[in-house]
Amino acid sequence: MSVASPSGSSRAARRADGLQTLLGVLKYLSLVLASLVVLLPLVAVLMTSLKTPEEMAAGSGALTPPGDWLNLANYGTAFRDGHMLTAFGNTLFILAFSITGTVLIGSMTAYAIDRFDFRLKKAVVGLFLVATLVPGVTTQVATFQVVDGLGLFGSRWAPIMLYTGTDIVAIYIFLQFIRSIPVSLDEAARIDGANSVTIYWKIILPLLKPAIATVVIIKGITVYNDFYTPFLYMPGEDMGVISTALFRFKGPFGAHWEAISAGAILVILPTLLAFLLLQRFIYNGFTQGATK
Repeated sequence: MSVASPSGSSRAARRADGLQTLLGVLKYLSLVLASLVVLLPLVAVLMTSLKTPEEMAAGSGALTPPGDWLNLANYGTAFRDGHMLTAFGNTLFILAFSITGTVLIGSMTAYAIDRFDFRLKKAVVGLFLVATLVPGVTTQVATFQVVDGLGLFGSRWAPIMLYTGTDIVAIYIFLQFIRSIPVSLDEAARIDGANSVTIYWKIILPLLKPAIATVVIIKGITVYNDFYTPFLYMPGEDMGVISTALFRFKGPFGAHWEAISAGAILVILPTLLAFLLLQRFIYNGFTQGATK
């Protein structure tokens, strides 16, 4: 019967340690590369926003440092000529109504699907899923005719109506949380004389705070970054939002990239700060919703 020698065991241990070290190096190397892929465009935009028009005309590279790191003239131009203050006001108005409508409609729909039995229940849920599979561009002509027929074209209520429509992602998130709420709470409330609306408003909705936080963040970022819908349904300088405000710097002789970059930084900062402050709600909401 053969016995492994101490030297052979030590060589195997060293090989295992070397493999673990190599895997660790590759892991951190992949994280560094992924970070560079994400951060390099932001660094390029930041550097471009600090350059003068003369530097851009001279063919300065995207990653070439600006001559003056304190040059904030482009930010003043973007804020003034891009009507950023009006754009921020319109964006906040649309966000407030769109998010509120999505939370109420999504939570009510999830409550009805989970707590009530009705005919064609599975068909209704299936239709929600089918609607998400239809490319939005294929229905734009009909959607535009409906919006125009309602007299909403050219107003802030057009994108609000479109954003507030049934959101299957919001319904799914709310549905996962509602399924974790014991039905016994509903039954106890009904014994005390509460109807379905009271149960939803006084019991279900307060228990959905983590799901509401997740939906608010996801929907808010989606609406905040959307360009197509406001650009199509809200023409005019006084009706612009922050995503369409940058388009004003596209002139007949080319794009003013230094002003566009400054405006892009102004647009990015609120979402970046909101994500850094609220990211734990996003992760916790998805994690809890997936395990309930």
